[in-house]
Amino acid sequence: MKTATIPAIRVLPAFREQVESSLREGETLSEFVEQSVRSAIQRRCDQNEFVARGLASLNAARQTEDYVDSVVVIDDLQRKLDAAKATLAKRRK
Repeated sequence: MKTATIPAIRVLPAFREQVESSLREGETLSEFVEQSVRSAIQRRCDQNEFVARGLASLNAARQTEDYVDSVVVIDDLQRKLDAAKATLAKRRK
């Protein structure tokens, strides 16, 4: 299988120095760039899947009308936070 290249990019010399100074022992700039691109692609794929699952869940909740209103959830979380803060305040006294 033949390999292909990723287009070169122009950066400020200070940025290139910063990148080069972060390389691990034995790591090349090309390896670092390739791994960075792979990580960015994986992160975007993960984000896309997360959004897709969220939208599917939203649609399912709307169809079944089986969901809790956000105001109720936020109020419940606020009560829990207030209770935790009160508990911490009592422990500190």
